[in-house]
Amino acid sequence: MMSPILAIVQRNLLNYVRDKGRLFGNLFMSLFMLVIFSFMMDSFMGNIDTPFNYLIAGVIIMSVFQTSINNSSDILTDIASGYMKEVMVAPISRSQISMGHILSGAVIATLQGILTLVVGIVLGLHMNLLQFVLLLAVMFAAAVTFSALGLFLATVSRNSPAFQTMSSMITMPLVFVSGAFIPTTVMPGFLLPIVYLNPLTYTTSIFRYIALDAFSMSQAELVQQGMAFDIAGFVITPWMGLIITLLIGAAFFALCVVKFNKADFSTIKVARAARGGGPR
Repeated sequence: MMSPILAIVQRNLLNYVRDKGRLFGNLFMSLFMLVIFSFMMDSFMGNIDTPFNYLIAGVIIMSVFQTSINNSSDILTDIASGYMKEVMVAPISRSQISMGHILSGAVIATLQGILTLVVGIVLGLHMNLLQFVLLLAVMFAAAVTFSALGLFLATVSRNSPAFQTMSSMITMPLVFVSGAFIPTTVMPGFLLPIVYLNPLTYTTSIFRYIALDAFSMSQAELVQQGMAFDIAGFVITPWMGLIITLLIGAAFFALCVVKFNKADFSTIKVARAARGGGPR
């Protein structure tokens, strides 16, 4: 018998695959950002041996981040359409429902990242098998973290328009101060506290560290290229940044499970045009 968590993952994954508009829309945005920023960032990449790898690493992790956050609004649509009422009366805990949505969001975001990664390889991204496997692992770990954050935002916002507004207010600033497109080394000093508190910064760092095959670089070189961060003499390496991201993900996972267990979804409303409108 399939577990409730896997059933939710399978159902959400099928909905995503059937929604060709969302799938290709996300892919188009990733490619659009890649083309635009490849021209804008030439002046910042003079000391980088493989600038395309540097850029597409940021594009891929941005795609994973935004897909993870945006897919969390599906649960609001399910609740407002009445589908969630059928799930609630089943012998399944709310914790399992929330974990199913987090994992399904992570799988979907990882698949989106893989699509972008494959396109990048076609366009000239160079990597070996070890790098490819490590990038997949980082993508999934980051997707779990950001899906947990997205579900937490969904339960706090309680309706689709509010969620969309809140997620936009959070995702865009975090993307642009993460180093995904604009290197953190050229950012003004007053933005650095936000850079260091941003989990996407560390995800971008480890992803770029692997994509550039920078394993032999010294800490000083990593700091110079924005893949490590010197905070008052303490250097946060890419692997330390990954641990920080996972800890943040675990914290939001716990928060969203607690919030989801206590939330009263009976009054949630979703805009008719949001996510395809009516019941699934």
